[in-house]
This record gives sequence, C-alpha cells and structure tokens, in this order.
Amino acid sequence: MSIRVLVADDQTIIRTGLRIMLNAQPGIEVVGEAADGREAIRLARELRPDVCLFDIRMPVLDGLEATRLVAGPGVADPLAVVVITTFDLDEYVYGSLRAGARGFLLKDAGPDLLAQAVRSASDGEALIAPSVTVRLLQTFADLPAGRPAAQPVSPVTTREEQVLLAVARGLTNTEIADTLHISLSTVKTHLASLMAKLGARNRVEIAMWAYETRRILPAT
Repeated sequence: MSIRVLVADDQTIIRTGLRIMLNAQPGIEVVGEAADGREAIRLARELRPDVCLFDIRMPVLDGLEATRLVAGPGVADPLAVVVITTFDLDEYVYGSLRAGARGFLLKDAGPDLLAQAVRSASDGEALIAPSVTVRLLQTFADLPAGRPAAQPVSPVTTREEQVLLAVARGLTNTEIADTLHISLSTVKTHLASLMAKLGARNRVEIAMWAYETRRILPAT
C-alpha cells in the first residue's frame, strides 16, 4: 500500500513540485492538494491521508494552527503532519513540534530527505532536518531555566546515554549507528526507549532534555 499524502501550500508551483517529487518516490502517492490552511483541514479530515505536508505561511489559516487542529494535543484521532517551509526560524520549528508535527523540513531539503520525512511520519517516527535541530537547541539552551527537567520513568542506560548525546549534537540515525558501531535498527530501538522514558514525542524533545539536564552544554 502506498503512503497517502496531502500537500498544503499557497503557491501553485511549490505544490506542483512537491507532488512531482513525492509521486516519483516508490510507495508514496499525493492524494490531495490545498492552497490554504482551512482547505487543508477540510481535506485532511475528509481524506484521512497517512501524512499531511503543511507549509507554515498560508492564507486564511496558517500551517501551525492547521497542524494543531489535526494533530495537536486533544485531537481524538490525530494525523501525521510534516511541516515544510522556506523560513528557517527557530520559533517555527518549536511551534510546529508543540502543535503536534512529526517532522520539520526546509523546502530545499531535496527529494530524498523529503521522502524520508514522509516515511518516518507514516511510521510514527519524527525527522527534523539536522541543521535545524542544532540551531534550535542552541537557542533553547540560551533561554533562562524554567521548570526542573522531567525525570525518566526508569534509569537511562549507558548506551541510551550515548545515543542521547549524539542526538543532542544533531547526528542523524545513520551517523549515530556509524559512530557507535551499532545497527540502524538498534539506534531506533534506543530512541523509542528514550522517548518512552522521558515522555518525549520526537528526537528534538530528547535533545532538549539533554540540554535541560546539562548533559551537553551550548557552544561558546
């Protein structure tokens, strides 16, 4: 079965480009397109795609609010959303994740990373562009300390700690596997375990916890 994707972007040329790139990937099919946030929500609820690909800046309703309404906390049957944008702004990344997005990509990511993000979201995983992750975490680390960091429900193992630090430094799953000399499936297992122990929804929240607990410090 193909992964069914809904694309929402106010620019026709962008929607066309995304549709062509995604339809060229094996096992991925674009089943709907929307030019604004309200239409995106309507189609998302009507079509129930496997993955919604939302731009942030859209008329009528922006991509963050659209994400919140189909994937956010309190949604009974949330859809998988990947946010894609031209604007590499930290507040967009953080806002997208808090709204319930499973991925965040820039529009220059290329077809391979785009397809990887769609497949990850469909599988219940998260993919954030690594270059965005590091900058977001640097910004986060500079903020004044708020509430105490959450404690894991069970102790983090030595190997999980190594994976945690690698994620916080912005390494991809493949890079973590190569660095720690473990398989890609083992990396995914450790990430799933970390998310369960920390109550994190994605790899960025795992990395944020590393900064909150001072396991890794921002670059000076």
